[in-house]
Parts: sequence; structure tokens; C-alpha cells
Amino acid sequence: MQQCDYIVIGAGSAGAVVANRLSADPRNSVLLLEAGPAGHPWSRIPVGYAKMLTNPAVNWLYSSEPEAGTNGRRLPVPRGRMLGGSSAINGLAFVRGQAQDFDSWAQMGNRGWSYADVLPFFRRMERYEGGGDDAFRGRDGPLRVTDPAPSEPILATLIQAAGEVGIPHNPDYNGARQDGIAMSQATIASRRRMSTAHCYLDPIRRRPNLRIETGALAEALLFEGRRCVGLRYAVGGERREARAGREVVVCAGSINAPQLLELSGIGQPERLRDLGIAVQHALPGVGENLRDHYAPRTRWAVGAKGWTFNDRGRGIGLMGQALRYAMSGTGMLGMVAAPLRAFVRSREGLEAPDLLLGWVPMLTEPGPTGPRIAAQSGMTCYAHPMRPESRGHIHITSADPRRAPAISFNFLSSPVDGELTLRAIAIARAIMTAPAMAPLKVSEIAPGTARQSDAEVLDWVRQAAETTYHPVGTCRMGQDGMAVVDARLKVHGIDGLRVADASIMPTLTSGNTNAPSIMIGEKAAAMILEDAA
Repeated sequence: MQQCDYIVIGAGSAGAVVANRLSADPRNSVLLLEAGPAGHPWSRIPVGYAKMLTNPAVNWLYSSEPEAGTNGRRLPVPRGRMLGGSSAINGLAFVRGQAQDFDSWAQMGNRGWSYADVLPFFRRMERYEGGGDDAFRGRDGPLRVTDPAPSEPILATLIQAAGEVGIPHNPDYNGARQDGIAMSQATIASRRRMSTAHCYLDPIRRRPNLRIETGALAEALLFEGRRCVGLRYAVGGERREARAGREVVVCAGSINAPQLLELSGIGQPERLRDLGIAVQHALPGVGENLRDHYAPRTRWAVGAKGWTFNDRGRGIGLMGQALRYAMSGTGMLGMVAAPLRAFVRSREGLEAPDLLLGWVPMLTEPGPTGPRIAAQSGMTCYAHPMRPESRGHIHITSADPRRAPAISFNFLSSPVDGELTLRAIAIARAIMTAPAMAPLKVSEIAPGTARQSDAEVLDWVRQAAETTYHPVGTCRMGQDGMAVVDARLKVHGIDGLRVADASIMPTLTSGNTNAPSIMIGEKAAAMILEDAA
């Protein structure tokens, strides 16, 4: 049995941060546990996400339950399973969200989570290497964030087309305002991915008060009365225990965090008893409030040659892209998964954008080991509401920690989500047919010009849409009866236990969720150290 001050479960986007900040004080002994391996060669290269989306060595490879909103399909739900977690396999876009997201959290009763409260942690975590206002941007944090230029002509053309339909260029959507179209800010620097494993763990691996164990599968939390005192976990076939003198911090993510709580007897009593799990503490909100971005990928053929990576990233062209990446770190191998994005308003009168569009300058198709570049030249534009109202749930179906939980999104169960999705698709169509796009000879593949009515387009969405891999909310922060943690991220009714990852988000943030997850890790560590003092 290991003894330490703090146990951090999960070395992902938030967990790596928490372990770094807690172990900065040499008086604190920290044990960091990760279910996956230490790393993977493809994680270093930005385009490596394409190789890791279907790799069970570094990916949990979850899938959702069939439901009406997906036309009975099971959707892939990839989650990182290595040091750095999903920050080590994601699409590398850096999006904080907008001030309104965090102000709404505070208005729900979560004191200390307004935009003014979280901005110092966003600034603390980043080393932003673009322009922007220093009142909003950090310059000396661990996480390197860059601002790629629109080096591909097709991306500059899209920015021009968006301007023609009233969407202005915004050079820093993580600054004072989010509105507009821009190149995606990236967790890419010096030709490599800036995961939390690289930025937060690699520099501190030799700290004598930090122990990192990989291949460590959490099985159940340990309790003495109402206090969490440690964890039982397995490494290979060996079962181990660790005890925490101060706190256990669950940073396992929106799927594994509620799974671990339920395996440990914290959740809905009847559900747990049906699985033969002794109830430690009744918390009905565990696993509820699941939200994600449900995004149809509109597909467009490009008749003019040489514009897309379908023309320049296959065969001999791929060799050219590899050389370009080696020389300058740019091109297909060095870019964000969706290198261009637009934050737009569905109607006049809104205080902030509520829709997100993102472009990929190529078409892909299913391959034997994951997506591959299609022979047809074209591009993809995904379009979706940023703050959906539809809510689902995640629950275990077995007392075996190796069994994947059941993931039910309930997409489009809230009518407003369908309405906003239709509006996002309409804006995508307007941009793609703007005058600036004429030289590309663009034509619509999907949903296709034959689908024009709302019912026809929504039917296509149910058949074709996927998530954008942003699950949040399953250990929601709040003060009501369905909340799992309080504003200090302490699990209601249990001492010595916190949750610090995307699962605590009361609502989705406006955009990708990696940056807010890292911020949560920073804020959680600060609160833990404050409370210990």
C-alpha cells in the first residue's frame, strides 16, 4: 500500500495540471495514476490524431447507445487513454469559450466561476505566441499556444467569403470578443503537439515528491465512513491500494469520472443496488446532465484543381506535405483538425455568438484503420449550436470496471437544438456559395441541394451527424439536488474527494472543451492548496 498526501486519478487535460501544481510544493507527496501508457509516437505530430482516433492502445474507443436523434446509429466517442489524456489525441484547436459561458455558471450559484474569476487561470496556463491584448492573454505559462497564418489559399478565400455574408475576420477569438471567422489557434509549437503531458509533466518528472504510474486502472475509491481515504486500482494483473492523507482528486473525464463514482457506490441507489454495488452515498446527479456538440458535416465538391489536400495530400503529394512539415512545420501534417472556424449569431439581438462553423480543406472517407483522404477533391464544413439544451446520461451497466458504461446523448431531444442546427447549416450554405468561392467551382454533396425543407435537412442530420468529441457535465457543479460537486469541486456529502475535469461543467462552453478543461485543472489545484493552507 502506498501512502501520499494527494492521489490524482487520470493524467489527462486537467489531471496533469493538478499533479504539476500540487507537487510544486516539495512538502506535498503526489501520486498520479493513468490507465493508459506513457505516450505514443503519433502523439508528437499534429496530424497524428488521425492515427489515434481508432487506436485502442491510446483511446478508450467508447460508443454511444442507439437513439432517435442518431437514427438508431451508435456514434464513436473517442477519449484519450495515455499521459495527457484527450489533449494527446485531440484536434489541437484552442478555444476558451466566451465570457457569457462562465458568467452563466456563476449565475447558477457557483461562486468563483465567473469570467473575471477564471480569466487569471486561462492567462496563467498559456504562453500565447500570437498578438492579442495582454489583458486577456498569457505569455509565460506552460502551455504553448500559436496563431497559424492562413497559408492555404482556400482558407484565405473562405475568410473573404464569410466577410461577403457579414461575418468579419476576428484576429483573436480568445480575447475581448469571440464573434467572427479566424484561423484556429493551436496547441502546436515547434512542429509538435503541446499536450498537457508534454507541457505540464515532462518538465517535472524528476520531482522526488511526484510518482507517476501508467497502466493503472482505477477500480474503486476507498472510504472510512463519509471520508474518501484512497483508491483500489490494478496494474496488469496486480491489484494495489493507495492511501491519501489529504485528498483524492478524480480527473478521469466526463465518462470515466461518473463511472468511478458509481463503481465506488456513489450515485443513484436503486441503479447501484441492481448491479450488486453497496451504496456509499446517494447522489442522483452522478452520470446525468451529459452534453456534447452534435455536428453535421456538410460536404462540398471542389471542381477546380489544386485547392484542397485531396489534390495535394495523396500519393506523391503526401511526400511533398511531409517535406513541407519537416521544413516549416506547416501543411497538412502540421495543422489543426479544423484549421478555420467561425463563431456566429443565429439571429440579430443576441449578446454573443451561439453557432460554430469549422472547415477542413479536404474530404475524407472511412478506411480500414480510420478516416483516409478521399479521391474526390472537396472540403468539409461542420455546423452546430454551441450551447445545446439536449441532455443525456452516462451510467455503468456492470460492477466490472473494465466494462464500458452506457452513453446516451439524447441528441435533438430539445427542439431548439434542431432549430439552431438548421440555422447553422443555412449559414454554411451561404458562405460556401458566396461570390468569393466562384473560382473553386464548389457544389454541394451533403446534405445536397435536393434537401431544402427543414424536415428534409433534419432527417439528414439524424442520419449523418457526429459528435465533436466534447462530452461534459456528468458530475455537474452546483448547489441543487442534482449537483455532484460544489463550487470548490468537493463531492457533496463526502470529505476528502474532489472532481476536477470537464464533467463538472454545468453547461457546455462555446467551442472546443480542451482549453476550459485545462483551466479547471489550474483552478482546482489553486483551491486545493488554498484549502490546505
